[in-house]
Amino acid sequence: MYKSFFKRVIDIACALMFLPFFLIAFIIVAPFIYFQDRGPIFYNAPRLGKNGRVFTMYKFRSMKINAPDLRNPDGSTYNAEDDPRLTPIGKWIRKTSLDELPQILNVLKGDMSIVGPRPDLPEHRELYVGNEERKLEVRPGITGYNQAYYRNAIPWKDRIQLDIYYIDHLTFILDLKILLRTVLTVLSSRNVFVKKNKS
Repeated sequence: MYKSFFKRVIDIACALMFLPFFLIAFIIVAPFIYFQDRGPIFYNAPRLGKNGRVFTMYKFRSMKINAPDLRNPDGSTYNAEDDPRLTPIGKWIRKTSLDELPQILNVLKGDMSIVGPRPDLPEHRELYVGNEERKLEVRPGITGYNQAYYRNAIPWKDRIQLDIYYIDHLTFILDLKILLRTVLTVLSSRNVFVKKNKS
C-alpha cells in the first residue's frame, strides 16, 4: 500500500512544503547563474523515468554554456571537483546539492519521487545488463540510497545494484532513514565528486 499509494501522497505533500524554499533559492541563486556567463538558469536534462519513460528533469545550471559531454569509462556522466565545465556558482551549488532543488517540480508533475534511484540518461538503458533494468520499476528520486550513503563515491554499476536493493526493501521507514541520512551527508559535503584513482 505504501509503495503504490501513500508514497505518492507523501511526495506531493513534501514537494508542496519545499516549494517556498525552491522559490527563495531561485531568487538568490538565479542572478549568479545568469550573470556569470549570461546563460539560462535551468538545465533541462532528458532522463529515464519509471518503466523507461523519458522525461525532462529540471536542475539549476551548474556548467558553462555549451559545455562538452564528458563520460567516465563505464558510460556514466563525468563528475569531479576540478571539472573545468563548472562555473564558480555551479561548483558551489553542486557541492551543496542546491542544483537538484528544482526537481521538486518534477515530483509535483509525477515524473519523480522524493526518494528513489537517481535517474540515468536515456542512452544508459542500452548499457544495462542482467537485472539492471529493474531500476526502472519505480519513479526516480531527488535523493536515494546511494546519495544518502555514498553520493558519487562508488562506480555507476555498483550504484545500480544498490538501487535494486532499495526497490526490493522499499518501505516508509527506509525512505525516512534515507532522507535523514541525506541531510547529514549534504551538510558534511562528503563524496560529492567521483574520487580519482591514484597511481
